[in-house]
Amino acid sequence: MPVDSLGNPVTLDDTASLARVDDFVQGLLRYEPRAVALLEIADSESAALVQAYAAALQMFAETPGAPAAARPHVERAQAAASRATPREQRFVAAIAAWVAGDIARAITLHEEQAVECPRDLVSVKLGQYHLFNRGDAPGMLRLARAVLPAAGEVPQLHGMLAFGWEQCHFLDEAEDAARQALAGEPGEPWAHHALAHVMLTEGRIVEGQQFMAEMAPHWRGLNSFMRTHNWWHAALFAIELEQFDDALRLYDEQVWGVLPAYSQDQINAVSLLARLELAGANVGARWQELATWLAPRVADQVLAFLDLQYLYGLARAGRPEADQLLANLAQRASADRTWREIALPAAQGLLAHARGRHAESARALALALPRLREIGGSHAQRDLFQQIYIDALARGGQLAEAQNLVQQQARVLPASRRLQRQGRSLALALGLA
Repeated sequence: MPVDSLGNPVTLDDTASLARVDDFVQGLLRYEPRAVALLEIADSESAALVQAYAAALQMFAETPGAPAAARPHVERAQAAASRATPREQRFVAAIAAWVAGDIARAITLHEEQAVECPRDLVSVKLGQYHLFNRGDAPGMLRLARAVLPAAGEVPQLHGMLAFGWEQCHFLDEAEDAARQALAGEPGEPWAHHALAHVMLTEGRIVEGQQFMAEMAPHWRGLNSFMRTHNWWHAALFAIELEQFDDALRLYDEQVWGVLPAYSQDQINAVSLLARLELAGANVGARWQELATWLAPRVADQVLAFLDLQYLYGLARAGRPEADQLLANLAQRASADRTWREIALPAAQGLLAHARGRHAESARALALALPRLREIGGSHAQRDLFQQIYIDALARGGQLAEAQNLVQQQARVLPASRRLQRQGRSLALALGLA
């Protein structure tokens, strides 16, 4: 029986298909576009694992139509599962659960796979993806640590560990894991990403900016998510240093426009424009151009974390679709507690902020922020909502509360010119010159 590049046995109709299987395995772990080459054999290769991989590729679109596109592959995978290995059967079941919307079941199966087949790092990566979208950072870390004894020589696993450690606030451990990944493979982009998180959180802003600039040549040829997201992190350092021209240049040249129809590229763009405005930059007509790509998302409601940013982008562009998105989100919230208790007040607060109703915005965001972790996103990504909340407090006249939050952050990040300036402005307004 052939084995993949990680040593996992693979059931195939044609052993020549193994090359495309490895394209998917390594492409997924390394964030390379070759992962989609697997679709070249999806019509001719009926093997269960190939069909499950094809279904996963469809689901990564993060659109309402993704399950319908994935379902035929799941059905073919299930039809072929009787001649597959137990590892492949479990993986098929996990993908089927994902397509059916049973994320809890998918996570359980990925956790089982980590115990039974610890070199199936594709399964680990997908399990971390689901756990991340649920805000379960400890789960992400446990999953990666479970396979470390069996796959510790794989640099990409240490990148996964690094991000898990960082999201659990173990910053020293995160940096150690990222450095170990880079010792094995200097171009490991997920380790670059984890270190960017660590350096921003620790206030190592100039160091972080220099590090990302040095690593940037490795990002050429990556898929749009990893390329644009690492450049997004680089732009965050520029914003903290109030280098607005540089941040806008990165937006125009690196963050936006690579794959503008993709969900993750869109939220990178929304978040970066919002942060620039909150820091005092003029973003010109960029909201209006971005909104043409956000308008088709009005009826998505796939992941609440995505919907919130689509809504804010539409509202900042003055598009009426923002109201329809809020109405659709409220309908989803009527049948889902997490959407009702977290996403809906957050959406209401974001829309109010975008339209200048700052006191209303602060009240609504205050309801959502304590539990925002539950709808996913990283610390750095969710910080956007905290920044909007602080801005709403200040503009709504709650200066003492805004000053309290800003000054705490400014003490942790003394190199942030953005926070130092905001802190001084609030202190002056409160008579604390």
